[in-house]
Amino acid sequence: MKQWRKSLLIGVSTLLTVMLAACSSTPAGGNGSGSAGSGASGSSGSSGGGELTVAGVVFQEDQFMKLLSIGYEDAAKAAGVKILTSNTGNDQGKEAELINTYVAQKVNGIAIAPLNQESSIAALQRADEQGVKVAVTNISLSNAPFIVGGFTSDNQNIGQITGKAAAAYIKEKLGGKAKIAIIQYKSLLPEQSAARYTGFVEEVKKENPDVEIVADQDAWIQDKAVAVTGDVLTAHPDVDIIWAANEGGTIGAVMAVKNAGKAGKIKVFGTDASDQLIFMLKADDDILQAITGQDPYTMGYKAMELLIKQVKGEDVSASKGKTEIVDGILLSRSNPDGIAKFEADLKAKMGK
Repeated sequence: MKQWRKSLLIGVSTLLTVMLAACSSTPAGGNGSGSAGSGASGSSGSSGGGELTVAGVVFQEDQFMKLLSIGYEDAAKAAGVKILTSNTGNDQGKEAELINTYVAQKVNGIAIAPLNQESSIAALQRADEQGVKVAVTNISLSNAPFIVGGFTSDNQNIGQITGKAAAAYIKEKLGGKAKIAIIQYKSLLPEQSAARYTGFVEEVKKENPDVEIVADQDAWIQDKAVAVTGDVLTAHPDVDIIWAANEGGTIGAVMAVKNAGKAGKIKVFGTDASDQLIFMLKADDDILQAITGQDPYTMGYKAMELLIKQVKGEDVSASKGKTEIVDGILLSRSNPDGIAKFEADLKAKMGK
C-alpha cells in the first residue's frame, strides 16, 4: 500500500511539472499564436531570433478591409517579415488598446487604417515616440508629420473617373445634353460626399456644359435609395442619367430604374465595386454603365512595403509625413474584358 501511494505521488508531481512548463511557454497577454489582443491573428515570414515583426490593422469586417489586410500580409511575406494582423471593430478605444499592446510587444512597425483624422493621432504618435514606426492607409493625415508615409484613395478622383465615363456617354449618345439626378450621402459624411460629387460634376460639365442637375438627394443605404430614387423619377420623368456616390446608392438607383420600367431609357453611373454591382454591370437590362472602385489591396501592400523598408533601415525620408493617392479603378460595361480581369484578380486575392 505504501509503495502504491509513493508511486501515485511521484506520478502527480511529474504531471504538474509538465503542465506548468507548458503554461510558461505561452507569451503573457497572448494565446501562443502570435496574436495581439482580441481579433488579432499572426503569420510568419522568416523565423529565428531577432526577426522583424510588423502589425497590420483594419477597422471593419468587409471586403474592402479584407483586401487591405491581404495587401499588408502579401507585402510582409514578400519581405520575409513576421506580421500580426488585427481589427479594431470601429472602436476608438480598442484601436488605442491595440496600438499600446503592439508597443508593449515591441513590434518594429504598425501599418494601420486609422478611425479618425484627429482622435487616432495621439496613440500613433506615442507609438512613434517609443520607436514603433507607423504607416497609414485609407486616410490622409495632415497633422501627423511623424508617419513613415501612407496610401489612400482620393474621393474627388473617384468622382472624376466616373465623371469622365459619363461625360463620354453623354457626348456620344445624347448629343452633349442630359438631365442628371444625383444620389449622394452629404448628411452622413459631408466632406467625402461633396468631394465625389464635385469630381463627377466637374468632369461631366467640362465636356458637356449644357447638362442640367435636376435633383440632388441623400440616400446611401440600398433600400432607402430605391425609395428616394423612385420619388425622383416620379418628380422628374425626363431624367436621362443618375449618378450615385456610394455602393448602396448605386444599387438602389439601379433597382429603382428597373422598378419604374425605365431600363433602356435611364442610365446609371455609380461608385464602389462589389460582387452585386459587378453583376448589375453585366446584366442584360443595360441600366448600370460604369462604376469606380477603390484599390485597397494596393493601399495595404504599398503602405506595408514602405513601413518594412523603414524598419530595415532603408532611406524613405522622401515619403515621411506624406500620403500618396492610389487611383480608383473604372469598371465599365463598354469594357467587358476589364471587368473579367478585375473579377479574376479579386477572386484570386480573396481566395487566400
